[in-house]
Amino acid sequence: MDRSFAVFPTHDYRRKREVRMKKHRSKKAWLDRHVHDPYVQRAVQEGYRSRAAYKLLEIDEKDRLLQPGMRVVDLGAAPGAWSQIAAARVAPTGKVFALDRLPIVSLPGVTVIQGDFTDETVLNALEQALEGQPVDLVLSDMAPNLSGIAITDAAKSFHLAELALAFALEHLTPNGAFLVKVFQGPGIDAYRQQLQSAFHTVLPRKPKASRSESSELYFLGKRPKRR
Repeated sequence: MDRSFAVFPTHDYRRKREVRMKKHRSKKAWLDRHVHDPYVQRAVQEGYRSRAAYKLLEIDEKDRLLQPGMRVVDLGAAPGAWSQIAAARVAPTGKVFALDRLPIVSLPGVTVIQGDFTDETVLNALEQALEGQPVDLVLSDMAPNLSGIAITDAAKSFHLAELALAFALEHLTPNGAFLVKVFQGPGIDAYRQQLQSAFHTVLPRKPKASRSESSELYFLGKRPKRR
């Protein structure tokens, strides 16, 4: 007598399988979109390290942030597209200091520091590289590791933005500027108010190279207020 029986997947197994399949479809869709992205294709053709280059190029075209001789700090710099642009535009006498947790292949005119910006040791290394000299522009394209939970991700994002703001206010020249990425959502109004309290001019920027479905937004603060 055949006593074998069928084993049916449990509800938990089916749910996990559905999550895996959803992630797989999402990743495939992202890869397809990435390959056909015109900014990705332009970046490859024009030698930039990522499509993010066109965000800074557009903002700089509008606001004229980068000038020869400037000292620039690029936070969240990997893979280095913003530092590429900054180094070219502040040359031949300017300097760029790039920091990220991820490795950055060396670039002419760029001092690279690898580490977590929230780590005091890494921050000290950056300040030592600055040799006590102020900077003209602080760029922050930092983003946290996203969990998919909107409230949590927003809180992490604004925490990084607040740390970048504190660094900028400590190191900028009187005519300096601060460009920072944030994500629209809970906390954005409070952060905008912090910027308005800290800078004489605060401007929102949403470059065309930002994907339409992305909630990312940039704020540009000009001329820090001295307290």
